Formats: sequence, C-alpha cells, structure tokens
Amino acid sequence: MTIDQLIGGGVLAATLRLATPILLAALGGVVSERAGVVNIALEGCMLVGAFFGVVAADQSHSVVVALVAAMAVGAGLAAIHAVAAINILALGLTSYLDYQFYGTTGTPSDLAGVPDIEIAPLAAVPFVGDVIAHQNAIVWAGLALVVLIQAFLFRTVPGLRLRAVGEHPRAAETVGIAVRQTRYWAVIASGMLAALGGAYLSLSVAHSFTDGMTGGRGFIGLAAMIFGRWTPVGALVASLIFGYGTALSFSLQGASIGEVRVPVQLLSTLPYVLTILAVAGFVGRSRPPAADGIPYETEGHG
Repeated sequence: MTIDQLIGGGVLAATLRLATPILLAALGGVVSERAGVVNIALEGCMLVGAFFGVVAADQSHSVVVALVAAMAVGAGLAAIHAVAAINILALGLTSYLDYQFYGTTGTPSDLAGVPDIEIAPLAAVPFVGDVIAHQNAIVWAGLALVVLIQAFLFRTVPGLRLRAVGEHPRAAETVGIAVRQTRYWAVIASGMLAALGGAYLSLSVAHSFTDGMTGGRGFIGLAAMIFGRWTPVGALVASLIFGYGTALSFSLQGASIGEVRVPVQLLSTLPYVLTILAVAGFVGRSRPPAADGIPYETEGHG
C-alpha cells in the first residue's frame, strides 16, 4: 500500500468522476426537500435518465439531444412522483424497454458520448493536471451547478421563496407564494438533475445501458444530501467522500498490509461504510426543513 494508492492524482481524478452522479442526485434532493418534498424517486429518475439518454443518443447521434431527452424524461417521472413513488416502475420499465429496443445484443457501441474537456495549460502541471485536466464535461457541469444552486437558494428572492415553502408553507401562502406550484416545480427540477446523473453514467462512463446500472446511487444521493445538511456545498463534500471511498476501493485492489492481502470483498464495502459513518455522525446534528415531508393543504381545503 503506497501513498500514490491513497491520495495520488489518479485516485483524486477518479474521486471526481465517481462523485458526480451522486452529487447530481444529491442536488436534486436538496432542491426538492428545501421545498418540503422528500423525493425518494431519485433512483428511478437516474435510471430512466440513463436509459432514455442512450436511446436518444442512438436515434439522434447527438449528445445534446440525448441529454435533453434524459432530463425531460426525468422531469416527467418526477412529475408522476408528485403523486406516487415509482422506483420499482422505473426499474421494470427500463429493463423491459431495453429488451424491446436492443434484445440480447445490448446497446450499440457507437453511441454519441459526452466528451471530456482538456484544459491544456493545466495538463502539464504535476499532480493538478492529473486530477482535473481531463475531466468529463458533466463533471464540470456538476461543479458549476453546486455554485449556481447555492447562489439561487441563499442569494435570490425565488430561492428564498422556495425555502420558505419548505420551512413555513402556511406563512408563505399568506404572503402570496403558490406553495403547491413551487413544490411541483422543485420536484420536477430534482428529477431533471437526477436524470442528468443517470445520463452521465450511461453516456460518459459506461457508454451503454445495463439493467439497474445506477446501483442505488439515487439513495446514496439522499444520504449525501442529509450529510451535507441540505445545502449544495455540503452535498458536494459528502459526494466526494463517497467518490473517494469508491476510488480507493479500486486503487487498493491487490494491495497488502504487511504480508496480508486486503480482500477485494472488504474493499468493495468501503464507500458504503464511509457513507454510513458520515451520515451516522451528522444526521443527529443536522436539521431538515421544518415542513419537509409534511403534506400541505391550502386553507380552502382544510
């Protein structure tokens, strides 16, 4: 086991790549829960984003069309979630449609993929270039979204209104804020963000779709949101912890402590153990929005 295996440029670069889908799901959770709605369908939104992103890329040969289609379907699924949670539906639907579209041969190998962005001036810088000089465009989009959503929630009037709906919906309604509409839009936005995370998995990482390929990342995104105290910056930190745990589990495969080889099965649990420890350590200290998960009825409906 070496220092390079623990904190080398390759490990940290992989941390960013692996954290991105978790981060996008977590950002979706932040937006939704700040408005008072627990979106447990983030996993389903990620899965349909992954699948329909592949279908759109196959049919249009345009990665832009593919990403727009993925986010549109994610928005649609989130809109349905406003009525019922549908993770199982998403899993069954994508599995069925995958077989109908591509049979047993799998998705095409020539899909339009999201490109990496090369930052030439940084590529020659030792260590820094290894970490950030060749990252995927969606990795950078995720980091930009952290800044934008943080500023939106805490520095703009619409963001203040959204947070008011999640904290004191009755008071928000008395000053003219449309509580129900705000919550619907927040859930739809969360679905789009999660779907972008799914499209990242299929179009940037795997360049294909396989059944259940999101692997629970939507649920881990919810954990990252809680650890991050319902803030975009906090969600980024939590996502990086999970991403680092996963990158470390890959880096340490074949490593040994003294003469004892570290079991691969133990390494595979590392990201989940880190996530559990992080959430267990912070969940009691963090406070969700006061009206989070509480259904709201207008005065006229009692």
